Amino acid sequence: MKKICVELGERSYLIHIGHEILKEGAMAQSVVDTLRKIKRGHRACIVTNTTVEPLYLSRTYAALKSAGFEVDDVVLPDGEQYKSLDTLDTVFEHLLSKQHDRRSLIVALGGGVIGDTAGFAAACYQRGVDFVQIPTTLLSQVDSSVGGKTGINHSLGKNMIGAFYQPKAVFIDSATLLSLPPKELSAGLAEVIKYGLIYDEEFLNWLATNMSAIRDFDCALLEKAIHRSCEIKAQVVAEDEREQGKRAILNLGHTFGHAIETFMGYGQWLHGEAVGAGMVMAAYMSHLLASGGDERFSRTLDGKWLKKVVSLIDAAGLPTAPPSEMTEEDFLRFMRVDKKNEGGKIKLVLLSDKATAIVTVDYPEATLKKVLNTDYETILVDPLTLSSEITGEADS
Repeated sequence: MKKICVELGERSYLIHIGHEILKEGAMAQSVVDTLRKIKRGHRACIVTNTTVEPLYLSRTYAALKSAGFEVDDVVLPDGEQYKSLDTLDTVFEHLLSKQHDRRSLIVALGGGVIGDTAGFAAACYQRGVDFVQIPTTLLSQVDSSVGGKTGINHSLGKNMIGAFYQPKAVFIDSATLLSLPPKELSAGLAEVIKYGLIYDEEFLNWLATNMSAIRDFDCALLEKAIHRSCEIKAQVVAEDEREQGKRAILNLGHTFGHAIETFMGYGQWLHGEAVGAGMVMAAYMSHLLASGGDERFSRTLDGKWLKKVVSLIDAAGLPTAPPSEMTEEDFLRFMRVDKKNEGGKIKLVLLSDKATAIVTVDYPEATLKKVLNTDYETILVDPLTLSSEITGEADS
């Protein structure tokens, strides 16, 4: 297995990445050894869902028992719509009824909804118990399982109730991705592409070259994409654990995307699908500001660059346009309810140059309105004409 350390002082932990490390009957010894090292009590509770239960629950039981734990589990329904207070209460009720104490370990086995919900439960239960992440979707492996963001949704806003609470370890098995529907794999690729856009142009180019094979579930390529994504996130989180500054760049496309998810109803659009469309909108706005002469934005963000971004998102199997039924007011209603906002101003993550992101509230309102009112279904039909169609000018 490869290992990446999230450097957070006394809260530091390792991300373990490998292939078939959760294979039944052949659990990687290092997984068991790590569980033994972090063990403080003799009890463990696995939080999973109905989809993951028949696939990986028994082998996770086996690993925990090998590490000396007494194990029980709570199985939740599957879907973003269940990332709620009611579901959180189900976890608490189970922990209390089974008399788990402060030395118990919570194991989040599943995708982002399970990781966020179980992690938040761990942060709250008896004022904080240890937990580990075993993410089984690409999106959770490269994003939600790393960095300590935990929480649930509210009808008025996504992820508005939660806590920063770091796991004790993260175990990523690329083989779990073989059980994913293609749509779920594409959703995870949105977060992978994000890392290239905000941090590593060489990685972005590598993704463009290998996207077809990645979508065909080439495990070696998937493992490489996971490893580089986790490296970037670990570095950003180590610099800004509680999102007071730089970490906010990890939200590229998310302000637009969260508005889409909330408007459409949680679960109607996958998180990664909404982020994919949101990244197109953020890239478009960055392009408009660069074309308009804003000195913070490089002129390299031209029509060719925008075409590349849109084409890659499309090649990943992601939407490149928001829902046609969403109006400007629909977007603004939900974008105004965002954790990043300050003083009533909508804070956006934009791209100031290739592989460079900024977080800002300083942009013309007219530019944002243009982004929210663009007919993406029309202008994205032919990416070659993006620059001239959007700005009315030819590329220089």
